[in-house]
Amino acid sequence: MNEDLKGDAFFYLLAAVCGMGTGWADVVVDDLLFTALLVLSSCILLGMLRPRWPWRWVLTVGTFVPLTELAAYLVRTVKPSRAQIYGSFLAFLPGIAGAYGGAVMRRVMDNLRLGK
Repeated sequence: MNEDLKGDAFFYLLAAVCGMGTGWADVVVDDLLFTALLVLSSCILLGMLRPRWPWRWVLTVGTFVPLTELAAYLVRTVKPSRAQIYGSFLAFLPGIAGAYGGAVMRRVMDNLRLGK
């Protein structure tokens, strides 16, 4: 288990960066659908790269979206609205579909390769 964590450290860092980038885009652009698309694509990528336990990518990416908005609020450079902050918690929903969809896609591709 400990070696799994060491091998996946880069991917956890990638998930955190994707979450922070999505949170920043949500603060700047203020479009919930764009935020959902970024979370979905990030989780698809991470689910395809590491299909084991896809829920961890949902938690990692989804947690950093509201944390980035909180940081933007505390730094006081940009004030996200209350609705924008509550909406950032909805980023978990497309993340679930993306992570599990990416994991399924990876397993299907692996099965197709083994079938040759």
